[in-house]
Amino acid sequence: MNKHYLLSKMKSTGTAYLCWFFFGCHYAYLGKWGYQLLYWFTLGGLGFWCFIDLFHIPSKINSHNMLISSQIADIEKNEREEMHTRNMAMIAASKSK
Repeated sequence: MNKHYLLSKMKSTGTAYLCWFFFGCHYAYLGKWGYQLLYWFTLGGLGFWCFIDLFHIPSKINSHNMLISSQIADIEKNEREEMHTRNMAMIAASKSK
């Protein structure tokens, strides 16, 4: 995957709160459509689930963003290793001439 694509998938806590407040679609914002449909069909767990989510939205956003951050870190690590390998090959080629 591309780093820029992954960066575009990062989510904002403020946007999640707006989705929660106006439409109750904060799980859809995170791409969790199963939870979203269950949330809507139970009317936010008759309000209990809705109230609990008020306090859990930041942790849900952070865990989502942490997964993406770890993928970006893996991509950057691979890029550094490839660059190092290329540099070492160029050094070896220049010494053999």
